Amino acid sequence: MNASATLRDVIGLDNTLPRLGETTLILIDFQNTYRTGVMALDGAEPALAAGARLLAAARAAGTPVVHVMDAGYDISSELGAISPEVAAADGEPVVVKQVPNAFHSTDLEKTLRDLGAGPDLVLAGFMTHMCVTFTAQGAFNLGYRPTVVAEATATRSLPAPDGSTLPAATLQAASLTTIADLFGPVAPTVEHLTG
Repeated sequence: MNASATLRDVIGLDNTLPRLGETTLILIDFQNTYRTGVMALDGAEPALAAGARLLAAARAAGTPVVHVMDAGYDISSELGAISPEVAAADGEPVVVKQVPNAFHSTDLEKTLRDLGAGPDLVLAGFMTHMCVTFTAQGAFNLGYRPTVVAEATATRSLPAPDGSTLPAATLQAASLTTIADLFGPVAPTVEHLTG
């Protein structure tokens, strides 16, 4: 079986990965709730470690950083808080969202304008199949060029409509493939944006 061309290829969109220092970094829902219990994600810890490396590289490059939190969890609690490895530093804005697309009914777009963000955004966080994918779609729909860092994302196994279990690795691959088909390029690792 041969792979089809992506929609990006068909319509002639650029798939070149940006340089991290020429983007704005958006870290999505790196909250403690995804590290333990019923919402624990497969690969959460390695993804969080990659997110911390990405954040450190962005700060070193002078890249603006925006943090996003899901208000569906008690963000005033330890479980709902952003994990300390990637917590916001003084002056880094935090946007609170209600739905998977971080642009919907939030001040994210205004925050990006206030930061002087260009078209290139770098996205990482939790969960790949939900908030990362829909924020990438939201960014694309608004004319931004999102790039998702694959190793800094994670998801979980879910029940499929046929009653079987869809493994997290399969859902992760499908989600990243969906993003890369139209919404934006996918960088396998942090180093693909910094090397």
